[in-house]
Amino acid sequence: MTERLPPVEKLPLALRKNVRDDWDNKKPEIEKELSDILTVPWTVEVNPNEVFAYAVDGYAKESLGSCIAAYSKGAIWQLKSYESTYGETGLKELNDICHAHVLTMDVDLTKRFTYGGVDVDERGALRMLFAPDNLGCNIDYCMERDTLLKALNDAPPPPAAEGAFSFAARTGIRQDYEPKIEAIRAKVSELLAWPEIRLNPNWEEVFAALQAESRVKKAELREDWQSYMGASAISYFDGLLGQIQYQKFEDDDLLQEGFRDVVSKGEIKFRIVEKLKEDSYGECEIEDGILYLQSTAKTWGTNTSYAAQKLVDKL
Repeated sequence: MTERLPPVEKLPLALRKNVRDDWDNKKPEIEKELSDILTVPWTVEVNPNEVFAYAVDGYAKESLGSCIAAYSKGAIWQLKSYESTYGETGLKELNDICHAHVLTMDVDLTKRFTYGGVDVDERGALRMLFAPDNLGCNIDYCMERDTLLKALNDAPPPPAAEGAFSFAARTGIRQDYEPKIEAIRAKVSELLAWPEIRLNPNWEEVFAALQAESRVKKAELREDWQSYMGASAISYFDGLLGQIQYQKFEDDDLLQEGFRDVVSKGEIKFRIVEKLKEDSYGECEIEDGILYLQSTAKTWGTNTSYAAQKLVDKL
């Protein structure tokens, strides 16, 4: 296996301009087209500094933003072909297997492909892959149908396939979480002045923790916990939004800067813990650059609006 190269610390000015003009500015349009094809909201996550570490010469070296956009558009072209062949059922299968609903780009460290390929990573993201020495080669074909089908067949099994995620949980997430979360994320992003901020419901770990609690004798978990998963996650993130508003992050440069410095990975994640540090139903903690909203299995879903009430103190 090839060792991963470190990201380039700073791109040359001309490349930063190309990334801005041909990638950053076109990314919303690409995400919309991708989401329209796959029928649910998808995002595209690519780190140009990580990709550029593998640029040897030519297209990728001289026009990095254009190159990344070309990979994404090539993926969309191939996904249109997939949809026309496999229809609604095929799209559902792909969305279930790639349950993160994220298209990303990475180097093929295992050297499976001569030029490029595709796989599904551990978090359920669909990854466009390029060979370490062939970034920018055969761009349109990294996700060709046979390669994509093999990637889906070889993917880590999604929660539903494992039998872990019940139909009730999936339905609750689909109905109560997915239609609302982007509006909440967008507002959180606006108040924090951080466009790329991510909200992570951490479905698999939360489900496993709640399922374990439900099997305990005299469990205090609500009976409809599976169907309530989507609504609960929304209530925690909506509660976070309320706290950010109440604590007046909007237009406060110091609070926004402090948040970015401490929550350096740009991720807000929910989790179940065995014990809370404070005498409460929920709380927030910052670890390794991630802001966690957390509760115990017994207090899950209770007083969700107050989990982040001490956010400023954590900064």
